Amino acid sequence: MNGCLICLREVRAQGPYHRRCVRRLFEAARVPAIEIELVKLHTFALAMVGHTALSGVQRKISLGLGADRMTLQVGVERMRYILKPTTGGFPALPENEHVTMRLAALCGIEIPECGLLYLKDGSLAYIMARFDRPAGGGKLRQEDFCQLATRSPKDKYDGSAELCVRLVRRYATEARVELLKLFRRLLFAWWSGNGDMHLKNFSLLADPEGRHRLSPAYDQVCTRILIPADRLALPVGGKDEGITRRTWLELGDYAGLPRPIVERELASVAAASGPGRALIDRSLLPGELKAGYAELIAERSSLIARP
Repeated sequence: MNGCLICLREVRAQGPYHRRCVRRLFEAARVPAIEIELVKLHTFALAMVGHTALSGVQRKISLGLGADRMTLQVGVERMRYILKPTTGGFPALPENEHVTMRLAALCGIEIPECGLLYLKDGSLAYIMARFDRPAGGGKLRQEDFCQLATRSPKDKYDGSAELCVRLVRRYATEARVELLKLFRRLLFAWWSGNGDMHLKNFSLLADPEGRHRLSPAYDQVCTRILIPADRLALPVGGKDEGITRRTWLELGDYAGLPRPIVERELASVAAASGPGRALIDRSLLPGELKAGYAELIAERSSLIARP
């Protein structure tokens, strides 16, 4: 049985969403209509190049709720959402990102409100509430790790897990708290087979009080089930493949995290394999991608489990 297209938990009532999930994501009683077809969304995405701060290979556009709060529109005053339609390059990318974000939440990682919705032509798109645009208005300052490392966006793959540790140690307001969160993010990227977690996919976000913390996770996709030989974008201990439990223990040491806390993190992610498989089973991924994803997290859980 498929799960809710927002939380992926089982839906017992008629319809693809839980009402409470719709209210959290859209702050409305029902999913807003989006009267745009896939081909037109790609046109909008191309038109926005150079006009928004959104970047990446996957096409994405900013949307906002209309005045009636019943429609999602392009070009309204407050762009509260990012929408990513399906693409011809790789199969089921919206479904992939959605389930990977839910897996991140399962592993204790903060994520923004997100889900899937159907476009006018019946195709699926991934939608996420922008965490840099609070519901009360305004815009929070966000700096990705490319910016913090004073590197050009084209050098986003020129980094390492250790560089991320140094950036958080230098710029985060409560470094010890954020270093543990960073460790969990890096571990999850490997566990979930995300070979595209480069420097622009990690950010520090300034809250209204000016404290700099890791932003909620974004751009979480399992590339490994799409590109079987894909490797980590940011090496850990100099390795982008062949990573073991010891690799993570050594990264924890480098980050100054107490060994018992690091071991607890490894045990927690390893234990997520079973519940993670249930999430994958309820997702809208095609069957062969579900099987490959479940096999991947089971294999990687075994690599970090306590001997």
